[in-house]
Amino acid sequence: MASIIVIAVVLVLDVLAFVLAIGAERRRSYAYVNVDSYGRAYCVYSSDASTAYGVSALLLLLAAQAVAMVATRCFCCGRALSPGRRRAWSGICFIVCWVTFVIAELCLLAGSVRNAYHTKYTSLFSKDPSRCAMLRKGVFAAGAAFTFLTALFTELHYLFYARARDAADVPPPIVGGIGMTRM
Repeated sequence: MASIIVIAVVLVLDVLAFVLAIGAERRRSYAYVNVDSYGRAYCVYSSDASTAYGVSALLLLLAAQAVAMVATRCFCCGRALSPGRRRAWSGICFIVCWVTFVIAELCLLAGSVRNAYHTKYTSLFSKDPSRCAMLRKGVFAAGAAFTFLTALFTELHYLFYARARDAADVPPPIVGGIGMTRM
């Protein structure tokens, strides 16, 4: 039987990570060019809250993945599971949840790092129009989408794993009725 506590903890952590990733996308830093009293152009940035949101989403997603992998013993440790569809689906979901997890973590990490980078004076060495470094739209949204997929496949992996584990606990049926022994 799958543990309701593990399912709830992983789901809550994943949902919080998803919400924070969406919040990070909504609160991305925007910049505009301003000119100081010496005629030099510099960038002025809006709030930097999305970096903290992105890092928080990254850590919560990491915690959810750690809880799920400890509960399933990372699918490779522990006793053997019963062969069949449930073990096969658990293996497929295990691989897909790790792929989506790595992509989500990379999107959240890259978005947080890029959003935290701010240029100061932009026309110090050239007379070209000033450009301020900003995060492209959609990086945190991609992280949120892959966070959702990670949550989905992690939950499915745990459910299929728990059913395959429970099926392995059932002793094989006795064939032939009454067993005969030597006396």
